[in-house]
Amino acid sequence: MKRIAFFCIPAHGHTNPMLPVAAQLVKRGNLVRFYSFNEFNEKIISTGAEFVSCDEFLPEINDREMEALKNSSTTEMSIQDIRITLRMNDFLEKEFKEFRPDVVYTDAVCFWGKLNAWKHNVPMVASTSTFAFNQMSTKYMKNSPGELAGMILGLPRVAKELKTLEPYGYHVKNTISLVQNDNKTDSIVYTSRRFQPYAESFSDHYKFVGPSVFSDKLPDKNNDRPLVYISLGTVISDKPDFYSKCLEAFKDMDADVIISCGRYIDIASLGAIPENIKVFNRVDQLDILSRADVFITHCGMNSTSESLYMATPMVLYPQTNEQRAVARKTSELGAGELLKDDSVKGIRKAVEDILGNSSYARAAKECSDDFRACPGTVGAAEFIENAPHSSNGIDPLEELRKADGRFRLFYWIIAIIMILTGIFLGWNFVWIIGIAAGVLSYPISSATQGIRYNNIIKKLPKAE
Repeated sequence: MKRIAFFCIPAHGHTNPMLPVAAQLVKRGNLVRFYSFNEFNEKIISTGAEFVSCDEFLPEINDREMEALKNSSTTEMSIQDIRITLRMNDFLEKEFKEFRPDVVYTDAVCFWGKLNAWKHNVPMVASTSTFAFNQMSTKYMKNSPGELAGMILGLPRVAKELKTLEPYGYHVKNTISLVQNDNKTDSIVYTSRRFQPYAESFSDHYKFVGPSVFSDKLPDKNNDRPLVYISLGTVISDKPDFYSKCLEAFKDMDADVIISCGRYIDIASLGAIPENIKVFNRVDQLDILSRADVFITHCGMNSTSESLYMATPMVLYPQTNEQRAVARKTSELGAGELLKDDSVKGIRKAVEDILGNSSYARAAKECSDDFRACPGTVGAAEFIENAPHSSNGIDPLEELRKADGRFRLFYWIIAIIMILTGIFLGWNFVWIIGIAAGVLSYPISSATQGIRYNNIIKKLPKAE
């Protein structure tokens, strides 16, 4: 038996995948203490884990901060995580001394979980509820101009907050070191290697276990007529205009429609609901997806994974950069179509495209078979119990870093030779060559990095 401390941020998308893992660890005879928040109390207790409330440590936030959190602002989430870490410091000092966990299982962006595991020298396993992101897989994340501006402008605020951690024994270089996956940290990822972008770039410290769900259901699509399910998740779901357009789009369609509009929407505010459409604030999503023929989704990792687990193709309507990465991968596998036109006509056409082309359903079924072949919660539990893990394999990212370094050295040697040659041709040529070498260094290095990466990957042993 091991004592295992669970930590997570107050978010359904991050907490839900950890719950079946907690239940499996308890079933195997371990003592699990889950540090979470009151809205998850019943769910956590139902796993057999001990629930420890952390609500008292949540800082007061104003309307601006709340709006930023609802819109998944990386800056605001980082700042709030740092403040919660400080507020929990004395409490967790006592908890670690009394509970003496053998392993910490913490959400990858839960700062207080990661920082206290490091501070108290307890083996840690990171729970990765999205794709695992490193310098290669982040290529899948295409930030909008607004998101990029928000992150850049927010860096000074985050850096200022990080400095407040130092006096309490938390030593952090920057936010990236707290949230980005590295190849030395034991990590569980709730997807398959096939669905993970650049999966081969991650070391054997990573366990790809597939979706973590409480369900033994199998897909059953024997409906009298098509079933369309619509949900934008639990965070960015305050979209009454979008739901109203869905009501208009499907009101006369020969199909049954279920909308889960989230807790922020007053269903009465949507007006008259057509007979073939049902609207709820919350539903049993896995049950509906097991029967649904198409799912209009925001492309959150949990929702997308559950949809593919139940072999349901999707209309992809991402709202954030991470969701756009999930949408891109789903589209590449042929299991969904991107919603480029969110007008009434555009929404209806996207659904009709999915229903009218059986290739989407076949691709979703292939993903379902792949997910169900993963190690699942049993594999996750075994991985946590046996932490920390050692790695005897090659670190692809370290090899890539070395190769990039050699390329840059070679590039600048050639540039210097050209500059020295230019001296004999005249100083005007020297300036032109120097400026060109500086401007072109990054795009050339980035363009050729893929070649270096592929050469490294070819040398790696095949993952099981």
